[in-house]
Amino acid sequence: MSRESAIGEDLLNIGFGNYLVRARIVAIVTTNSQPMRRLREEAKENGRLIDATQGRKTRSFILLDSNHLVLSAIQTETLKQRFAHEEEDD
Repeated sequence: MSRESAIGEDLLNIGFGNYLVRARIVAIVTTNSQPMRRLREEAKENGRLIDATQGRKTRSFILLDSNHLVLSAIQTETLKQRFAHEEEDD
């Protein structure tokens, strides 16, 4: 297996050409609750917010082990399926 394909297997496509390292993902959550909105505001204030929506509506939050919050325009369920599918391939 080449190094590039090994790296590709460790990444999760979060939409629009954006990828995250699967091992760094702590949680994938929906955006529709007040605590999640507060989490977004705190991350923005502290410089820990990463917007990967490409200007589209935010549909899920991805929390990383570095305490960064990534915004994605992909539905939470879709990300869960991608995460599970890629784990099965390992």
